[in-house]
Amino acid sequence: MKKENCWEVKKCGREPGGVKTGEMGVCPAASDTSCNGINSGKNGGRLCWAIAGTFCGGKIQGDFALKQVSCMSCEVFRKVKHEEGAENFKLMKVRQAYHAAAR
Repeated sequence: MKKENCWEVKKCGREPGGVKTGEMGVCPAASDTSCNGINSGKNGGRLCWAIAGTFCGGKIQGDFALKQVSCMSCEVFRKVKHEEGAENFKLMKVRQAYHAAAR
């Protein structure tokens, strides 16, 4: 079964080449290549709750601390969490510089 990215689930049209990119631009979740592969997604498509500037609920969202309540009740968040399972699910992106320094 193909694991869908947020723009596929929400059908927002803000992925590269999407129908709404002309008026609203490409969503940061669709263009953040540093998140590619996290939770089996393309770019930030399966980590959208951790990416600032996404456009959900009709308005631009801030960072995870500001949008966590709405994101945790979102169908995309619940779907990804279920599909990845407790052992593989990533809630946040780990910064490489911090991760390397912690060793």
